[in-house]
Amino acid sequence: MNDNAMSIPHLIMSASTVVQLVMLLLTVGSILSWVVIFQRSIALRRAQKEYAQFEETFWSGVDLNELYRDIPADDPRHGAEHIFQAGFREFNRLMPKTRNTTTVLEGVQRSMRVAWSREEDRLTQHLVFLATVASASPYIGLFGTVWGIMGSFQSLSMTQQATLATVAPWIAEALIATAMGLFAAIPAVIFYNRLSNNASRLLGKYEDFAEEFHAILHRNLQGRDSASS
Repeated sequence: MNDNAMSIPHLIMSASTVVQLVMLLLTVGSILSWVVIFQRSIALRRAQKEYAQFEETFWSGVDLNELYRDIPADDPRHGAEHIFQAGFREFNRLMPKTRNTTTVLEGVQRSMRVAWSREEDRLTQHLVFLATVASASPYIGLFGTVWGIMGSFQSLSMTQQATLATVAPWIAEALIATAMGLFAAIPAVIFYNRLSNNASRLLGKYEDFAEEFHAILHRNLQGRDSASS
């Protein structure tokens, strides 16, 4: 048995069809998971930067009506800016229709909750795929391992003398399938936890912003009611 016969490329090319399909599936899953990892990392980094910029503008003392007018109505916004836009739009819509403070604030809160839910969907997009790769890849690799070991036993049953050369290729391709399963799963589970944590923290900041904005509107309405009475 020469060294070339035991090289990883040769073992992959000479593996059984089932094990090759397992390796192909794991390779595709790994590539797609890395695409998701880079795409989500960039998106979350951009979202954190946008939040910091908008928060600085919001708390700079700018007039809320002016801040709202500066946001183009036909330009979809994201993050805290989206939540502010949705809440203030509902505030302006309800104010001419009712003088009931509770009705106005409940409408604003509903609008911001819907906007927050959409932001949650946007920030956690494709993370389920990472979780699937992280949980399924080891088992897919294990299936390839079991198939390879079964092949080694079959090759042993067809030979009169058991030698390492007989079973080594089968065992080697089985171990490669296991390694590829781990190679796909480990980065997926690490980055799933990291990206999920980053998304949760950012969503928590959005929720805090919505509560603070709701409190500001509540104080403004209370001031209006006190002035009118």
